[in-house]
Amino acid sequence: MSGPPQVLITREQLQEEVRRLGRSLSDAYPAGVMLVAVLKGSTMFLADLIRTMTVPAEIDFLAVSSYAPETGRVRIVKDLETAITGRDVLLVEDIVDTGLTLTYLVGELRRRSPRSLEVCTLLDKACRRIVPTDVRYVGFEIGDEFVLGYGMDFAERYRNLDHIVAGDLHALREDPNAHVPALFER
Repeated sequence: MSGPPQVLITREQLQEEVRRLGRSLSDAYPAGVMLVAVLKGSTMFLADLIRTMTVPAEIDFLAVSSYAPETGRVRIVKDLETAITGRDVLLVEDIVDTGLTLTYLVGELRRRSPRSLEVCTLLDKACRRIVPTDVRYVGFEIGDEFVLGYGMDFAERYRNLDHIVAGDLHALREDPNAHVPALFER
């Protein structure tokens, strides 16, 4: 995408979809669930999602290192504080792209013997999938756009947008401040 960033998903669309996911999760886990969020991008999604749920829900966090997409190398840099053995666990992601990170995390969590393990993502970029993944709960399917906002960033910026924009990654790399006014306009 070239030119100024464009709103891809509005605040209202996000709120509506998060409420829908919250209802689905409440129906699927009537006895409660452990939500494991992947830092940092999923924090806004997690906060809104858990507030829509009507069942007991605990939260914990994982953080992973950056990886080179061509190698698929992933490393956990912040691990869970709570054991998940014998528990219903929902891995909460902001976006599933190639599937490399998700495949690694699901494998790591499965080794810890949860009773069940499912994945919930706000955004799914299935068109970029390298590794097949099973994502049970999906908010929005998107194309190959570079997205910002609602927790997702570029160089730790723009997470605070209450909507999601599709931006020009090359323009942001050249001047991270160039699009600031346009990103905050709706």
